[in-house]
Amino acid sequence: MPRFKHYNYDQDAMVVINYQEQLQPGTFEHAVHYLIEHKLDLSVFHPKYRNDDTGRTAYDPAILLKIILFAYSKGITSSREIQWCCETNIIFKALSCDTLPHFTTLAKFVSLHADEIEELFEQVLLVCHEQGLLGNELFAIDGCKMSSDAAKEWSGTFKELGEKRDKLKRLIRHHLTEHHARDEAETEVELDQDIRRANTILSLDEAMSKVDRFLKTSSPRMGQGKRRKEVKSNITDNESGKMTTSKGTIQGYNGVATVDKKHQIIIDAQAFGEGQEHHTLTPVLETVQQRYKKLGIADNIYQTGAIVTADTGFANEANMRYLHEHEINGYIPDNRFRSRDPKFAEQKDKYGKRHQNLPDKGWKDTLATSEFQFDPVNLSCICPAGETLTYRGQREAENGKIRVHFEGRLLQCRHCPKKHKCMQNPASADHRNGSARQVSFTIENKRLPNYTDWMKHRVDSPQGKEIYGHRMSVVEPVFGNIGSNKGLNRFSLRGKKKVQGQWQLYCLVHNIEKLANYGQIAA
Repeated sequence: MPRFKHYNYDQDAMVVINYQEQLQPGTFEHAVHYLIEHKLDLSVFHPKYRNDDTGRTAYDPAILLKIILFAYSKGITSSREIQWCCETNIIFKALSCDTLPHFTTLAKFVSLHADEIEELFEQVLLVCHEQGLLGNELFAIDGCKMSSDAAKEWSGTFKELGEKRDKLKRLIRHHLTEHHARDEAETEVELDQDIRRANTILSLDEAMSKVDRFLKTSSPRMGQGKRRKEVKSNITDNESGKMTTSKGTIQGYNGVATVDKKHQIIIDAQAFGEGQEHHTLTPVLETVQQRYKKLGIADNIYQTGAIVTADTGFANEANMRYLHEHEINGYIPDNRFRSRDPKFAEQKDKYGKRHQNLPDKGWKDTLATSEFQFDPVNLSCICPAGETLTYRGQREAENGKIRVHFEGRLLQCRHCPKKHKCMQNPASADHRNGSARQVSFTIENKRLPNYTDWMKHRVDSPQGKEIYGHRMSVVEPVFGNIGSNKGLNRFSLRGKKKVQGQWQLYCLVHNIEKLANYGQIAA
């Protein structure tokens, strides 16, 4: 028989541990520790602590931040579970210096410091800029819908909630009637049933009072947009919204993130309690502009050539007008963007939703109209050579649509180096009575050209398609990292301000991980 060394799990041992050695360079926990100790100014948290002369000493915000950020990086958002980790996990012990904050302390820190967390988010963003992780060339905007600490069963318009209150009243009356009818002849079994019935009545009365109190103290919640239609309110968290996702209907918030292309750093994170994303674009763009100016990166980041992309959920006339008037280089397609692209013709029928019907190889005789920059708002057109074409008016086509016509000047086309690719008969431009290049563009209906038409021609151009093609590869991996890799898929708070603070903590985890992987974090 072979002999082996004896072992016994039922024993205690005294182990000497150096906490600093547990935080190895190149890891997320080391990056969090280094940033908080050497790079970030946590004095923004100090005004809320009022124990200078009297009162119990408080846990340092540096310790609480390290614990919470590391827990979030592991997908742990429960404050009770975080406390348990501080008792049992060596990395948590190293980050907390073997202190043991109570779970209520951890929960209050997240929920009561939304403004300070935003200040911390900006400080980390500045560190990313100083270490060259921001390209400031292309920003992609998108939203991630997550449920929150609000029950969707308590949602409804004021009319629906009123009907719910009346239904609860009827149920209470029904149970009370049966309860009084059984009061005269009671046995031991019947008494036990009446106790359960009484508890049911108390629960129904509490729910009815909750609905009644909300209807008396609140006003109907109106949606965004021109119609200002009433949307469903929620009794548990009236700032949250009912949203439809690929996994069903949820009650929660839409975490909107703006991501820089170079290293996928999140430069802005905001939470909105509505499923529609139309009205979120303007506040997001304004916040990014103000933040870059505040941090001293750029006075106007959009005038430096930065490109903004977003998906079709952000496209409406008001947003297109905002981009045009503020001269923001944006590319936001409408929901018919793919149907106009010949590469995606018969895509779904032939190859399935996620495949494209590859176009036939070959070259067109002349440059396509999409190569020309058409501005339907100002009724102007610029050719691929950079020359401005002359507006020749607009006419109604046989299909009822309006076509806007432009023509180049003969002298422009005669000496243009691109005329052999642009014109079907380039030799005619050399003659005195020759013709120049003519182009026309379709306007969807007889209305005046609007800003949506302007954006359509931008995103339909080859340059626009190439730029918009980067959007998904910039922002979607960020949500994949936060939701799938980190397991952060639910807000645990109520109220827009608190949820936004937690969403920014989620995004801080992502940005600090980027600093750990690509930045210069000292050993």
